[in-house]
Amino acid sequence: MSSRPASIDDPAARRPAQWNREKLPHVKRILAVASGKGGVGKSTVTVSLAAALTTMGWNIGILDADIYGPSIPRMLGLDAWLPPEVKDGRMLPPVARGIRAMSIALITGDKPAVLRGPMISKALQQLLRSTQWGEAQHELDALLIDMPPGTGDIALSLAQLVPLDGAIIVTTPQQVAVADADKAAQMFLRVDVPLLGVIENMSWFETGGARHALFGEGGGAALAQKHGVPFLGSVPLEPGLGIAADRGEAYSGSALAQFGEIARTIAAS
Repeated sequence: MSSRPASIDDPAARRPAQWNREKLPHVKRILAVASGKGGVGKSTVTVSLAAALTTMGWNIGILDADIYGPSIPRMLGLDAWLPPEVKDGRMLPPVARGIRAMSIALITGDKPAVLRGPMISKALQQLLRSTQWGEAQHELDALLIDMPPGTGDIALSLAQLVPLDGAIIVTTPQQVAVADADKAAQMFLRVDVPLLGVIENMSWFETGGARHALFGEGGGAALAQKHGVPFLGSVPLEPGLGIAADRGEAYSGSALAQFGEIARTIAAS
């Protein structure tokens, strides 16, 4: 009789998957922001979290790793028709609201990236290691990687191309979203990347002074408890936040307070 496979929660069962352990020059830490599925506002959370950390005095960069559906340039108000400047063979990431950003959309514009798995890995390698993220006198405190949906080629390639210092899981309270976020969390555990915590987005909608849990309650906290990691906080559903992201503008609504608290928790860890 064959023995039962070891649990991924057993550290002895994990095997590091990084093929390239060399750290990025002048980047202190690299953090993945993942959800396992689309539609939960992960990119909006990534940009908002980057803005909150920048407000705290951190130097922040964002790598848009969603090769098929990049959205970071639009959310930061960057012109996708202006390719990044190249100096000494390295791309200089454009800066918006104090955040350095790199995305395939800055190279392809509005054309789709029609690429198979091996070419995706090569594209990610270029975006990661051919970009001048920081300098000796201006190091990045953190590079946030906006992960694509799923746990396939792109996600695994990222884990193998760069030594990730941690992963932040984003979900909504809805159980179908939590189930996919759980898969993303398990994927990072399999490749020996520590989970820093869970953020629950679209937790409630407020109108007339009353809160309405449109997508259920407690999903993010339950996921954090399952994996024994911090529940970093809840973010309300605010239409203005999505509108600001579509327009590439900074948001100044009440959700900023939640992102500020989450940023301080992550910085303290």
